[in-house]
Amino acid sequence: MVVKKSGFTLIELIFAIVIIAIAVLSLPVMNQVTARNSEESLVQEAIFAAATQINEATSAHWDDNSIEPTSISLYARVIDLSGACDNNPLSPRYRLLPGHINESLHRRCLDSNTTTAANANTNNNVESLDDKEITTPVSIFTENASAQGYKDDYKYTLDVSPNATFGGTQNSDIKRITATVMDSQNNVVVRLFSYSANIGEVDYYKKEY
Repeated sequence: MVVKKSGFTLIELIFAIVIIAIAVLSLPVMNQVTARNSEESLVQEAIFAAATQINEATSAHWDDNSIEPTSISLYARVIDLSGACDNNPLSPRYRLLPGHINESLHRRCLDSNTTTAANANTNNNVESLDDKEITTPVSIFTENASAQGYKDDYKYTLDVSPNATFGGTQNSDIKRITATVMDSQNNVVVRLFSYSANIGEVDYYKKEY
């Protein structure tokens, strides 16, 4: 009587050992890839957060003095830094720059007594672009990064530079906004730039509530 017993051949056993070895050796690599992807995702979140800060800054008034001290509308006007506004009250283009449309509710210059961004008529009730500047690094994430399982913590600063160079020429009517994202060692990860111009605002024709 012949008794048959099933089992692994030597070649099958070798293949099984090789497959297990490959799986074991690949685990650290997979962990590294996963950790790297998580960290890259965190960097992307940091960049998006810094971009949001820039967008919020550009929505502020160009300068504290963009609003006329006696104005109740709080619409921004053009500060006459270049002296190109027509300041002759008898002129049909009074308080207009070349290129401005001479119609109501359109862009206007400030009155002739407000010609610089450093005058004494600062409106403290208006949030300007300069108020958005952040010189001390601020953590982008409210919780510590290591507590969240990430490798690093990211911070940003927001710099507002007057007399920015735009198109190769320095221009007093343009401010450059720079958001700098840094890691915990203060190494720069990325810098984002935007510009804001001294062009005033157009009034609303009407408002509905």
